[in-house]
Amino acid sequence: MSFASKLLYAFFLILLSSSRVTHNINISPSPAPNPAYYDDNNNVFDVTSFGAIGDCRTDDTSAFKMAWDTACMTVGVDSAVLLVPYTFCFLVKPTSFNGPCRTRLTLQIDGIIVSPDGPKSWPWNFKRQWLMFYRVNGLSIQGSGLVNGRGQKWWDLPCKPHKGVNGTTQPGPCDSPVAIRIFQSSKVKIKGLAFKNSAQFHVRFDNCDDVVVDSVTINAPASSPNTDGIHIENTHNVQIRNSVISNGDDCVSIGAGCFNVDIKNITCGPSHGISIGSLGVHNSSAWVSNITVTNSTIWNSDNGVRIKTWQGGSGLVSRIVFRNILMVNVRNPIMIDQYYCQTKNCANQTSAVIISDVLYANIKGSYDLRSPPMHFGCSDSFPCTNLRLEDVDLFPYKGQLFENPFCWNAYGSMQTVTVPPVNCLLEALPGC
Repeated sequence: MSFASKLLYAFFLILLSSSRVTHNINISPSPAPNPAYYDDNNNVFDVTSFGAIGDCRTDDTSAFKMAWDTACMTVGVDSAVLLVPYTFCFLVKPTSFNGPCRTRLTLQIDGIIVSPDGPKSWPWNFKRQWLMFYRVNGLSIQGSGLVNGRGQKWWDLPCKPHKGVNGTTQPGPCDSPVAIRIFQSSKVKIKGLAFKNSAQFHVRFDNCDDVVVDSVTINAPASSPNTDGIHIENTHNVQIRNSVISNGDDCVSIGAGCFNVDIKNITCGPSHGISIGSLGVHNSSAWVSNITVTNSTIWNSDNGVRIKTWQGGSGLVSRIVFRNILMVNVRNPIMIDQYYCQTKNCANQTSAVIISDVLYANIKGSYDLRSPPMHFGCSDSFPCTNLRLEDVDLFPYKGQLFENPFCWNAYGSMQTVTVPPVNCLLEALPGC
């Protein structure tokens, strides 16, 4: 496929994805849930049967909790369904849905769930997350509905970096809630849902195992701060696939303690790209391995595929593969930044998270000329090693002037001819 054809294909994906994220909030209650959701085994628990009103204004939290507790404690059936029915719009305040459950539980969201509208409507003691699922093994969260975090008033807090002059922040409370947080759970699947305008991360997994996220859409403005699409931390055996993400931070971010993560067929942008990190903040240790990102498109984004670590950390990032990725007008298509800093006054430190064994293969497309197409900024004390580039072709999005890649203490090789050439890579391993 020619480069022009790939661009056309990328924009086709973008147009296709845009049709999946146009949910409007209907504040009028609907007459009844769809009877097709009921079955003869009486294992479907409709939140409206527990008193939920679904008018987008009435607090339906108690009804959701009652329906959850009943479904979770059901015995004598292989599975139970907690139904959020189509055409209703439910206001749910911050709450925790706890396990373990006595049966496999499916949260079927076909209607709309909205959060309280901004910090003044939020319980003072529950600022870090909105909907948390704790120790629920075998959980499926699926459906055709929308989870709307109504984040605008959170983004407008004076502490947020986009509110001050030149990215400066102002004093004041700054905690913002994650929309969906899944904690200490295994065999978890999220499929088919749309997420919109979270105050902070849209979906976060902590200390989880065997996770699948499939066919979701996530949408927030490009200017919305810290609205990562999917974030994982201390989580392993993860599949993220077939999804469309547009937001104000990373489409997917991978934190410390993650391994065996497979990300594929993601359309990402506008955003900050797909990132490993940031790692090593506050001199912490971070170990990340066996991460693959394949068959994806990143467009109109500040970054493409990125590894970012703070100075002073420790640990190792290794066995990373970025393959078959199309970049469209991306400012930093390929980036390793071991000097990551959110201010301009981070102190130099000698310790660092080591980065080794990273493959970039069949990465093609266009870059924004404001930054080099490839940036390998590695630690003075712990250089990056075994960086390999294969079939990498990156051209300016506008004009004909090529920018040279940037390398600092980066050891690796070009397996094939790359465009532009990465002649700044050091060929010999340190000490050889």
